[in-house]
Amino acid sequence: MGRVFVLGLDCLTPQLLFEEYRARLPHFSALMAEGAWGRLRSCDPPITVPAWTCMFTGRDPGELGLYGFRNRVDRRYDSLAIADSRAVRHKRAWDYASEAGRDVVVLGVPQTYPPAPVRGVLVADFLTPSKQSIFTYPAVLRDELDRLAGDDGYIIDVENFRTDDKRALYDAVVTMTRRRFRVARAWATGRRWDLFCMVEMGPDRMHHGFWRYCDPRHRLHEPGNPFVGALLDYYRLLDDELGALLAILPADVTLLVVSDHGARAMVGGVCINEWLSREGLLRVRRYPAGVAPLKPEDVIWSETRAWGEGGYYGRVFINVAGREPEGTVSPAEYERFRDDLAVRLAAIPDHLGAPLGTVVHRPERLYRRVEGVPPDLLVYFGDLAWRSVGSLGHGALHTFSNDTGPDDANHDHHGIFLARDARLAGRGELHGLTLYRLLPTILDRLGLPPVPDLPDGPL
Repeated sequence: MGRVFVLGLDCLTPQLLFEEYRARLPHFSALMAEGAWGRLRSCDPPITVPAWTCMFTGRDPGELGLYGFRNRVDRRYDSLAIADSRAVRHKRAWDYASEAGRDVVVLGVPQTYPPAPVRGVLVADFLTPSKQSIFTYPAVLRDELDRLAGDDGYIIDVENFRTDDKRALYDAVVTMTRRRFRVARAWATGRRWDLFCMVEMGPDRMHHGFWRYCDPRHRLHEPGNPFVGALLDYYRLLDDELGALLAILPADVTLLVVSDHGARAMVGGVCINEWLSREGLLRVRRYPAGVAPLKPEDVIWSETRAWGEGGYYGRVFINVAGREPEGTVSPAEYERFRDDLAVRLAAIPDHLGAPLGTVVHRPERLYRRVEGVPPDLLVYFGDLAWRSVGSLGHGALHTFSNDTGPDDANHDHHGIFLARDARLAGRGELHGLTLYRLLPTILDRLGLPPVPDLPDGPL
């Protein structure tokens, strides 16, 4: 009957933690020296939703039917919906623990809003619309949460992290992080728990906001800028918070420190719907005078064969006859058309005419099972060096400004894993880790039975 503490650090990335900053992070370095660590392969796509849910269910995005923050709920053209907790159909680690009579604390884990009952307490994630919403279980927990956070209370997420006001962003992320860890320490010592799962979103907000300021290799880097040390300073803050947790967690508690994906410099964006339009595959009623999102009502669906969604990766949907309301691609030609489209997307060059190195996936080849309404193709432009831009009106296939606000980083395939655990003590660097190992490891350390039909077992 063990106990497990999962410290989730969204987007914390191995090239900074394990390489560039390691010597200046004493607590992370000590974990690496004394326990086990390694690069943690994320899911496909490597984004916050669905990655944390994949981690805590042991299921891949296809099995979950969750392919991003927003998913098509049916075959209508306007059916995209945010994937909150109600979209999760599989049990997560704290559900198994609660059902076994074990006490849990869940703090800020993505896809937990609206909150569901647990045997213990739960504070929902950044998908919470505002603090006026009920975002804790039980609902009366909110007052305690604000009191423990101190100052002006608990912060769910920073507002508008895609901003040009970098000083305000940095201060907001630091404040949010300190208050969340303050709550975590109070509950780690003041509540009964067998499983404690928390996720801090600060690293993600910092990477997207400050990568170009800190990375001399970034296309937009300015030497001597006032934020050149922002990421290192923030990683050192996380190291201090980790040290404070290590000081209060009993030695027999298994501590797992994980991130859901990594980060890398973003070169620019590929305007996926501009390309589809130029290729004659997407027809709109009128081309916008300025940059504007692609709206379903602006598309001539009877003359459209494919359309795309923007984000850290591209999603392409094919307008299939008998499947979509006004489908134009016959089922008989679907596979041939999709294969051809994949080849053409992979061949899109960069702005200078050089190969991008784009990777195109078919969902049925990625996942053990495909549920929900998946994209027909998943597109990693430049293997995630470029984002997918879904808006029209750019007048070009490539852009170096983000249509959702300033953003310097894209997601990367590998996050991080560190463990202070009796079974892994002294193991050093581990190879071939995937986020699907987390749930089996948690259940094993809690002494709970394994979940059948998972792709991986415990570490």
